[in-house]
Amino acid sequence: MKVITRFAPSPTGYIHIGNVRSAIYPYLVARQAGGKMILRIEDTDRARYVEGATELIEDTLEWLGLNWDEGPIVGGPNGPYFQSERKSIYHQWAQKLIDSGRAYADPTPPEVIERYRQECNAKKIPFLYRNFRPDDSPEWHPGIPLRFKAEPKDYRWHDAVMGDMHSGPEVLDDIILIKKDGFPTYNFAHIVDDAEMGVTHVMRGVEYLSSMPNYLALYEALNLQPPVFVSLPHILAPQGNKKLGKRDGAKSVTEYREDGVLAEAMLNYLACLGWNDGTEQEIYAKDELIQNFSLDRIQVSGARYDEAKLLWLNGQWIRKIVAEQGVEALYPRTQNFWPESSEGYDDEYKLRVLSIIYDRLKTLSDLREMTDYFFRDPRIDLDFLINNKFLKKFSESEIEALLKQVSVKLAKIEDWSSDNLQDALNELLLETGKKPAELFSLIRIAISFAPFSPALNLTLHVLGRETSLARINAVAQAI
Repeated sequence: MKVITRFAPSPTGYIHIGNVRSAIYPYLVARQAGGKMILRIEDTDRARYVEGATELIEDTLEWLGLNWDEGPIVGGPNGPYFQSERKSIYHQWAQKLIDSGRAYADPTPPEVIERYRQECNAKKIPFLYRNFRPDDSPEWHPGIPLRFKAEPKDYRWHDAVMGDMHSGPEVLDDIILIKKDGFPTYNFAHIVDDAEMGVTHVMRGVEYLSSMPNYLALYEALNLQPPVFVSLPHILAPQGNKKLGKRDGAKSVTEYREDGVLAEAMLNYLACLGWNDGTEQEIYAKDELIQNFSLDRIQVSGARYDEAKLLWLNGQWIRKIVAEQGVEALYPRTQNFWPESSEGYDDEYKLRVLSIIYDRLKTLSDLREMTDYFFRDPRIDLDFLINNKFLKKFSESEIEALLKQVSVKLAKIEDWSSDNLQDALNELLLETGKKPAELFSLIRIAISFAPFSPALNLTLHVLGRETSLARINAVAQAI
């Protein structure tokens, strides 16, 4: 059996974290087995359709490196890949059910159906439409809803994550197959599409488990072999008490991308959110995920969303890319994240800045705050300097004298290299009798007025001789 998986999102807005994980797992299963993944756009809910959402889905998958083998853009033998363009296919399959007596047109007005529902609520019994099935149904045509004619029975099935499952006849009902507008419901369309496209593994959230008996009844009525079912546990809010929602602080994948989270880190984090290979490994490249992934290692319980872990992973990936490929490989990704003050500076200078700051980044957007002083003189804030915990014990005159001594020492350096700067700084410690935390904090603040900076000799080296000395002298003069 050739493994064929699918990712079938609805174009209804932003790309949620859970949506993307539902794309990662089918991709990994398909790639590991040498099969293929299909991208199918389930756009039959026209009321919720959002213009541009399909392009956002495609762009997000491409950014993550989840290339699909069939679907929009790439085409394939099983198109169309937009459900809105497959209406005639659904009607053909619906006719099979009508011909076999397993579907009927239902002209019952919505207000009557609501009355049936209220009657059941008043009697405190479950509402099942099959108990109100009309006696005589007209011939079906678009404009009248088409319902499945359920035959209640027990169903047993196996889920690759949840194990052996069972349901009784009480959950089977006459579900709608084709809506009044002629478009299919999800319950019907996905079964038809998966059959037509040869999908072997269906992966979706556990919220669909309650509908499985109705799906199995449809497979049976259509004489179809069910695929492998893989129910993915919810991604939970950080508190672990409910399914993750936007109100819980989780941003869309697009927002994380715009904040400077790398695709490698996002893929790594989401793949491991509810899965592990039984080891202590935390950093996985895509190829490693493909090699190590297995359905039986997906956890049954929900996984708590932890943004701090995502940002930690992102920092690890920033350092991993530089360690393995050099800072030049990271630099192109930083183009939209430099501060406005960097405008006019060339790539060579910005690359030097990145080379000494990258290991402090959690996201690429940190560059805006962390590097501003490399491109313009910071505002001198004497209160910030004097109240530094390492400098509080010194008088202003002592600080001024120290700065002047530093300036004289550094001005003597002919070759402004990082090694020579470090030698000079070490000599200053001996000459002033100050502790590294005291002297180096003073110099660091004088040249940056930032809460932190890279190694002092590297910062001085990148800023250059003229800028460094000018800033130290300006602070001494201000005091």
